[in-house]
Amino acid sequence: MNNIKNREQLINLYIEFFKTHGHKEVPNSSLVPINDPTVLFTPAGMHPLIPYLLGQVHPLGKKLVNVQRCIRTGDIEEVGNDGFHLTFFEMLGQWSLNDYWKKEALEMAFEFLTKNLEIPIEKLSVTCFKGDKDAPKDDESAKIWLSLGIPKNKMFFLGKEDNFWGPVSETGPCGPDTEVFYYTGKGNPKGNPSKSKEWSEIWNAGVFMQYNKTKSGKYEFLKHRNVDTGMGVERTLAILQGKKSVFETHVFTPIVNDIENLSGKKYGKNKLETKSFRIVADHLKAAVFITADGIKPSNIERGYVLRRLIRRAIRHARLIGISDKFTSRIALTVIRIYQDYKDLQDNKKIILEELDKEETKFLNTLDSGIKEFSKMIKSKKELSGKDAFLLFQSHGFPIEITEELAKENKVKLDRKGFDIEFKKHQELSRTSSAGVFKSGLADNSLMTTRLHTATHLLNEALRQIISKDIRQKGSNINPERLRFDFNFSRKLTNEEVIKIEEWINDKINKSLEVIREEMPLEKALKSGAQSEFNAKYPEIVSVYTILGKNKEIVSREICTGPHVKNTSEIGHFKITKEEGIAAGIRRIKAIVS
Repeated sequence: MNNIKNREQLINLYIEFFKTHGHKEVPNSSLVPINDPTVLFTPAGMHPLIPYLLGQVHPLGKKLVNVQRCIRTGDIEEVGNDGFHLTFFEMLGQWSLNDYWKKEALEMAFEFLTKNLEIPIEKLSVTCFKGDKDAPKDDESAKIWLSLGIPKNKMFFLGKEDNFWGPVSETGPCGPDTEVFYYTGKGNPKGNPSKSKEWSEIWNAGVFMQYNKTKSGKYEFLKHRNVDTGMGVERTLAILQGKKSVFETHVFTPIVNDIENLSGKKYGKNKLETKSFRIVADHLKAAVFITADGIKPSNIERGYVLRRLIRRAIRHARLIGISDKFTSRIALTVIRIYQDYKDLQDNKKIILEELDKEETKFLNTLDSGIKEFSKMIKSKKELSGKDAFLLFQSHGFPIEITEELAKENKVKLDRKGFDIEFKKHQELSRTSSAGVFKSGLADNSLMTTRLHTATHLLNEALRQIISKDIRQKGSNINPERLRFDFNFSRKLTNEEVIKIEEWINDKINKSLEVIREEMPLEKALKSGAQSEFNAKYPEIVSVYTILGKNKEIVSREICTGPHVKNTSEIGHFKITKEEGIAAGIRRIKAIVS
């Protein structure tokens, strides 16, 4: 097999291969999804492309490729139990937006695997959708694999739970997928990859979005068909380098070495300790990347996930003998591993400070919290919701840590009781793992579309009325409201808020045209188009311009949309809140009616 020495080599090989096949590279997006309230973090490479998978024209064309950093909160509990589950990972992917279909996709996949990665064909097997009452068996993919040389005895047909993607809600695009597995066992490859641990998935070589599930439950053929693929960088490195787990590859070994030196323990010698090694390594790597994208530990939404990761890592570090503060040391190692991520280098000081502060907070109460937990369960078989909430409120224990402690001590936890207590005391968002924030399609409802365009007007109003130096620092839009973050050093006065509202409503009432253009990024920036601070954009971008009655530019921004075609569609604009969220950063919340 190809002697891939590091992640950079694998990533470059993949991207250059698809570039030679006419694909354009799209940037690695932030872990914080732009204008999508349905998920906390970017969970897959396809997520930033959702508007284009739904039919919007991508400025770079119909064939795309990239590597995307991802966070999957649903896998937090699985991390450590085996050598492959991760919270943070990088995903290689390529897409066809209503261009090539199954034959071309699988031919390219086979070529990359067998020629570029030099994997022997006898080490590969594939799975395809077996069909059911909703959609037929995917014989088309199976025939293509057979024509490429995959024998029948290495081909397996599985159901929806294994080889069918979507829809992510009750309705929407969906379709069969076909996955490629690599044999990691000894001797001649044997067994079914869906049942044998000797097979490891190396690539989802094609999610074929060919159906639309209707409200009535029917699967209708789509006119706009897409191909979406995904190859995990860490998993592929482990396979190519003959490692038993991703934690033995170079993207983890420097971190594992640090943990060994700090704990005095050896990775792989003891099952429970190995689990703790993996949790510390994965969770702190994820925490570094999340913090670099502007998130700070808190008790709500993304900040809660970050806090949970850091505190779970600290608790497992204590289990393997690390008693001193250590998170900053691990963070520095992560930053050294991923030197190609400029965000990590630029935000190194903030990353170290936030980890250190959170570690200090938790260490101050960790021991007392564990002692309190031991008292609570003494001679009991159940931990009440009130006691679990006390551990959260007084000792900073995320409920998931309490659940973990209860499981380790074979004590039943009244989770429903905790939730009741939680709601009584604070109006906080439930955690992603409890099921509120599930992966879904970006909201393109009429209200959200109106708020998108209103956000552009707000950005320009701030620049016109407050300061030309104001830049967008982030935004979040859902059907209920818009949220806009910007750089400014003080609270806005009531008079300034009124002027901003009047300026925006004046532009709405004038019924101004909103037009979309595609142009090179450099040209867009030279034309005066506003961009989000520190955001990464492709070489060709979509630019939305709001034109005045005399065709003068009222607002011009780089954006993926969606937007109204005329400002009269927005409705009446009203600011509901203006507040500070960090040093030099303000936040506005607003609605339209």
